[in-house]
Formats: sequence, C-alpha cells, structure tokens
Amino acid sequence: MDDLTRAAFGDDPGRWPLPAATTPLGAWHRAVAAGGQGRYASGFADLDAVGRSPGAPSVASLALSTRASFLRQLGRHVDARSWDGRALALAGTDAEARADALIGLAADALGIGRFRASGRLLQRAREVVGDASGRAKRRGKPPRGRSPVRLGWVSAELAMFTGDGEAALGHAERAVELAASTGSVRHAVKSDVVLAAALCSAGDADASRRVADTALEVTQRLGLVPLSWALACLLLDIGSAAHPPDRIAAIRDETADAVRRRGGVWAGR
Repeated sequence: MDDLTRAAFGDDPGRWPLPAATTPLGAWHRAVAAGGQGRYASGFADLDAVGRSPGAPSVASLALSTRASFLRQLGRHVDARSWDGRALALAGTDAEARADALIGLAADALGIGRFRASGRLLQRAREVVGDASGRAKRRGKPPRGRSPVRLGWVSAELAMFTGDGEAALGHAERAVELAASTGSVRHAVKSDVVLAAALCSAGDADASRRVADTALEVTQRLGLVPLSWALACLLLDIGSAAHPPDRIAAIRDETADAVRRRGGVWAGR
C-alpha cells in the first residue's frame, strides 16, 4: 500500500503534506485524504486533475462521487446530485463506482427530504454490493471494501430521519463491524460517528455520549476536521462526559472556521 492509499483508505489519514500524485488513481486518493482533513481546496484541485486526465472511466466516476461527497459534507445536497448523476453515468459495470454513485444519490435524496427515493436508491445499491460480495464469496474471498460500509452509514441515516432508531442502530453496528475489516482508520471512526448518532436516535444518550467522546479524541488527534465538527454538533445536543459545553462549542466553531480557511463553502454561506 503506497503513501497516498494509506492516507486515503488506510492507517495514516492525518498525513500532511501529502505526496504528489503521478496517476489519476493517485490523484483521487490524494483528494480523498485531503477531504477527510477538511482541505477542500486541495481536494477539489486533485479531483479537477482526475477530470483532465485520460484514464479508466471508473476512476473518473469515483472522482465525481467524491466531489459530491465533499459538497454533502458542506450541507450542499442539491449541488451534489448532478455530480452523483454524472458519476453513475460513467460507472458502467464497475461495481465500486456504481455503488458509490448510487449511495451518493441516496444520501443526496435523504438530505433534501426525499426519503422514499433515498430508500429505492439504497436498494439498488444493495443489489450492486450484494452481487459483488457474492462473486467474492464464489472465489473463496471474504467480501471487503468501502461500499458495504458506506451503505451502512446512509441506511442508518435514513432510518434515523424516518424515526426508526432500532433499525438505525442495526445498520450502524454493522458498519462498525465491516469498517474494522477495511484497515481504514477514517472509515472506522466515521462509523463510530454514525453509531453515536444512531444510539442517540434509539434513546441511549449515555452510550451515544461515550462513543462520541472517544471518537472526538481520535478525530482531533488525526486532524479529521469534518468529523470533529459533526461530533461537536452532536455533543452540544446531548452533552459530553469529557469536556464542558464551552469547550465543545469552541471545537465546533474552530472546525467550521478551519473548513472555511481550507476552501470549503458551507451551504447558505
């Protein structure tokens, strides 16, 4: 695993500065790693480089999905939809790219309150992920990869938004389990963020608080600014056992400001 892959999907998500990319795939990995740290200007520049480079349509599709993901992180779900749609058109038969685009479209629909559409898109994504997992099992390999984890995140979020805390918790716990097998520290801690929210939705504020406080320590240590912001927002609502409210509010404001300084434009700003 090279340095950019480790930063994007491995054990070194806080690495900065990142090494230069020499291929479109490397530029995509570099963008993913930068986005995880809230360095959106850098991430968008690398995604632009992928778009200008000849190469596999599947990598271009993944880059478009990542652009949409950045926009969703900034609350811009309407803006994200067209990029996810373009990603799906480019994905072809590539299972990872197709799943990324469908899951992204489901998250876009969820963010604007189109819950039924989100559910239908998640079902389509499950079929793609299930087919890929079935092929892996037939080859004697365990199903792996990001797609099942991301599917768990958005499935949990949809259940939370529609008032089914028990289902949300089941999806979130499955995502935590799957993330542990990917080797991605960022996916593991993002799964904990979703789990903390699901526990709150299911009515277990004490467990939610414990998970969120632990995850916040990890995101702060690794410089995963967008996830730190999300956790601070949650902990302002339910209270932290590790920090007083003014410290949590400061983390929320500091991370939001860091996103602005690093090229992120929040929705409505």
